[in-house]
Amino acid sequence: MTLKDKLAAHRIYLLLASLFITSLVVSNLIFQKFFYWYPLDIELFGSKLFEISVGILPYPITFLITDLISEIYGKKRANQVVVTGIFASLFSLGIVLVSNAVPATSWSPVGDEMFKTVFGSTAIAVTASMMAYLFAQFIDIQIYHFWKRLTKGKHLWLRNNCSTFLSQFVDTFTILLLLCSFEIIAWEKFSGLLAAGFLFKVLIAMIDTPFLYLGVYLFRRRFKLKINEEIALI
Repeated sequence: MTLKDKLAAHRIYLLLASLFITSLVVSNLIFQKFFYWYPLDIELFGSKLFEISVGILPYPITFLITDLISEIYGKKRANQVVVTGIFASLFSLGIVLVSNAVPATSWSPVGDEMFKTVFGSTAIAVTASMMAYLFAQFIDIQIYHFWKRLTKGKHLWLRNNCSTFLSQFVDTFTILLLLCSFEIIAWEKFSGLLAAGFLFKVLIAMIDTPFLYLGVYLFRRRFKLKINEEIALI
């Protein structure tokens, strides 16, 4: 690979990392709003399918990106993005805590109470999300590369979905367990939100599989990569 190609690959890697970090941080900030989508009139454990947090919307993007980075750039670079995401979450948490601590002026469009209502639980949410995210992402990367080695780089759909399904369950279970433990969400909502959240993520994971195939195809065509070949960045 020429130096020009390596520089191009590095720029794309930085773009993917920035999308990953943005999706992660935003999901932590907007999680307190819940919405409903009722494709079928079904109830699971007393909750309608699907009643879920808006924070779940950008989150599956992070798993698609780590799978793409794992496939093209390798396990080390995927883990690097995960660790960077943790630091970004901690930094955003620090900004929110400082913003919450300083008093609002009398003419501020957003007062202290309104700000606290929206962002007051962010510290617990970010902590819960980071713990869940840490477990889930590393599980996702480990399982992805296990299947990649086992299939010798073939059957992309298999490692994409097998890794994502398990890691998304771990993520959903862990974050709901922590949020319920801190009484941000009532325990009676736990089972319904777990089922709805996991099924929604499974649905998104299946939908994003063609996009992963497209991304891998474009990378292999642009950088002339063979099956199971990875890009070694500068």
